[in-house]
Amino acid sequence: MNTSFMNPLKQLIVLLLLFISWENAFGQTQQVSGVNIRVDLNKAKGKMEPVWAWFGYDEPNYTYMKDGKKLLSELAALSPVPVYVRVHNLLTTGDGTPALKWGSTNAYREDKKGRPIYNWSIIDSIFDTYVERGMKPIAQIGFMPEALSVKPQPYRHYWQPGKPYKEIYTGWAYPPKDYNKWAELVYQWVKHCVARYGEKEVESWLWELWNEPNIDYWQGTEEEYHKLYDYTADAVKRALPGAKMGGPDSTGPRWDKAASFLRNFLEHCLRGKNYATGKVGAPLDFIAFHAKGDPKVVDSHVRMNIGAQLKDISKGFEIVASFPELKQLPIVIGESDPEGCAACGMQTNPENAYRNGTMYSSYTAASFARKYALADHYGVNFKGAVSWSFEFENQPWFYGFRDLATNGVDKPVLNVFRMFGMMQGHRVEVTSDGAYSLAQARDSSIRGSRPDIGALASKDTSTAAVMLWNYHDDDVVTPAQVVEVQINGFTKEQVLVTHYRIDGQHSNAYERWKKMGSPQQPTAEQINELEQSGQLHMLSSPAWMKTKEGVLLISMPLPAQAVSLLKIDW
Repeated sequence: MNTSFMNPLKQLIVLLLLFISWENAFGQTQQVSGVNIRVDLNKAKGKMEPVWAWFGYDEPNYTYMKDGKKLLSELAALSPVPVYVRVHNLLTTGDGTPALKWGSTNAYREDKKGRPIYNWSIIDSIFDTYVERGMKPIAQIGFMPEALSVKPQPYRHYWQPGKPYKEIYTGWAYPPKDYNKWAELVYQWVKHCVARYGEKEVESWLWELWNEPNIDYWQGTEEEYHKLYDYTADAVKRALPGAKMGGPDSTGPRWDKAASFLRNFLEHCLRGKNYATGKVGAPLDFIAFHAKGDPKVVDSHVRMNIGAQLKDISKGFEIVASFPELKQLPIVIGESDPEGCAACGMQTNPENAYRNGTMYSSYTAASFARKYALADHYGVNFKGAVSWSFEFENQPWFYGFRDLATNGVDKPVLNVFRMFGMMQGHRVEVTSDGAYSLAQARDSSIRGSRPDIGALASKDTSTAAVMLWNYHDDDVVTPAQVVEVQINGFTKEQVLVTHYRIDGQHSNAYERWKKMGSPQQPTAEQINELEQSGQLHMLSSPAWMKTKEGVLLISMPLPAQAVSLLKIDW
């Protein structure tokens, strides 16, 4: 509101009313002691790299379906930069029928004489959907086409939640019977993409080989993976010398065997004999590994393990930093999540009950802040963390999958990414007397008698943002905490503050759905109401606030597992 045209008395009345409105929304400013958070806008800590604008999923055929397109449009809209998307099964043989942890494109077949038959139509439908929205594929080169697999049968799996996970590892997980045919497939695919989308566009993508080759996703040896990487990277670079090729997208570097796999791969790319060219080393333009948490059910409630995920990230960063030649290469955490199986619902895996409500939101906020801090600690070039969370088409409402939306309705966690989308410029210094230290969160997780109440803050030319969370690994009801935020470094006497909130009443379609009676066949009116509830909501109307000697003070109650974003403009 512009008050400059009013007389002084009217200005005073308007500002008083705005202040009263703000007091009602945020609690009694400066009168209740609580957690103290200090933000210094003048102390930059590094670029507010949009590491959050990366997403992925197993089922590529969901991409061009109704709810898939809707969600991709929302993801593209929330980010000020292009969103990167990673999917499995881009070379898997099949007719394109989607299923849980399955997808196919039929890109490669052979005739009766063993000659290749290429068909890019389904892959084009997938990549077209991304490119039309300004998104960038992380083009995962895999899995093995049936006609090339050394052990093709059985090939198609029919896994469902509750069945043994090992059932998914069928003929697609094996090495090729002919590495030259595999390399030619890769070469033809990259050439096709250049012809369809243009050289400049495809040079902005990332290309990678396989998924988690250090576990059963790869039914070959470690050396066979190195061999496949050499042939693949050589084919990609022959087709497009400016293409960005990386790997290995191994998982769990906190475990010794997984750490060894990542380290051996990097050593091979630097100094190993190249299986394809006979020369020393292999192309490596970025490094990728995965990091996962480990929730359990303890005393009848879900207990998260943010520390497990942070240990993966810490060890992965440490390994990369140990190679001076590679320390400045971009790092992408190819899957970065609270646990490992997006398609395992809470009905078969009760530890996944965190996914529908605000615990997933607060975990996401608290973990991303530590990802930035770990990158600062090791001095590495952290570019992205892929949240392995999308949507599951035509599944029950709020079934407990690790997804961002259910039947086209956004879950609370998606609103954390909307908040991140408003944080630009540079990260700035934050201190909180209610936050766990980086070492505590990594080594012991958030398991103490108090919650983790912390913040991540950014500053751009004429705006700042402060994200706050109240997180604990244990999903139990606890009282709200009073948080007093002091933001230093303003040069303006008056700033416009907008407060966004994710909690039980705001930005929360799940709670709205439960109040409706948890309908599995909601009416059109109910769906519209759920869609509105799933958007990011303000806690109160934007308000002009006074600074004093460059300092802005804000006090608020912050409920358990809630997330707030203070967006400040001047």
